[in-house]
Amino acid sequence: MMSKPTTLGLMVIVLTVGLMAAFIVKETELPLILRLGKIISPQIIGVDELSPGLHFKWPVFDKVVKFDKRIHNLDVPSEHFLTIEKKNLIVDSFIKWRIVDVIGYFKTMGDNPERAEQRAKQRLGEVIADGLRNEFGKRTINDVVSGERSEIMDRVTTIVSERAKEFGMKIIDVRIKRIELPKEVSSSVYRRMEAEREQYAKQLRSQGEAEAVRIQANADRESIEIIAKAERDAQKIRGEGDATAAEIYAQAFNQNQEFYTLYRSLNAYKTIFNNKNDILLIQPHSDFFNYFNNMGSVTSSLTTESAAKTATSHPIILPSPPTETDK
Repeated sequence: MMSKPTTLGLMVIVLTVGLMAAFIVKETELPLILRLGKIISPQIIGVDELSPGLHFKWPVFDKVVKFDKRIHNLDVPSEHFLTIEKKNLIVDSFIKWRIVDVIGYFKTMGDNPERAEQRAKQRLGEVIADGLRNEFGKRTINDVVSGERSEIMDRVTTIVSERAKEFGMKIIDVRIKRIELPKEVSSSVYRRMEAEREQYAKQLRSQGEAEAVRIQANADRESIEIIAKAERDAQKIRGEGDATAAEIYAQAFNQNQEFYTLYRSLNAYKTIFNNKNDILLIQPHSDFFNYFNNMGSVTSSLTTESAAKTATSHPIILPSPPTETDK
């Protein structure tokens, strides 16, 4: 029988070897088993594949390397690119990628996961910079900013994806975050844009002023036409009224010419002698004072004629003599 210390020592050794032999693979990891620095197949350790869970390896001889299989984000540092117009642009972009071939990734990037990720980001940054430089050099600023931006992204994504396959990676997405002009160029561009906007504003103002003049001229013309038509209609109505008044006067004159002459003369006297300070120099025996000179005969004749008309049209009722009672 072994002594207690020996048994305890063996148990410690077995536990240590077991802990060194066991390893756990997570859902987010891609593992590789290295035996003396060379990749071995999972079948050698008795499994078909290194799926998530608990696995075992040979202590000391075997080494497990784990890489992150989740999607990685790479913010590419700002780069300066020239367009076909020799205009300098500052471009920020980003890439989304993941590991799909862990063996190819290991062979190109190394067995240290952190260093391998840094190398992968550096390689991808260089590839996307070359792709953008080639595509920007074929286009103008307008094409880069708006016209053919999606086409540029598609071509750069294709180029980067082909190169990424050599590294065991798959490109999920490539996008441009920001495109800017250098400060010295931006100032001149902004001034030019401001001048263009000012010129366009002046053009709009001149068009508006011309339209205002045209509208004002049309309004003046229509106003003159309306006033002329109104004056024409007024003169027509006034003429018709004067004709009607003349006809009425003629009818009245024909009914009693003597009275009409008297009425006209009285209105003339009333108008002329309206003010006491008025002075009229005229011959006494002129026709104007005809009714003044013959006022008695005219009055008696008019009174006789009026009485005759009244007698023929209305009976005359004389008052009865007073009675004793009335006295």
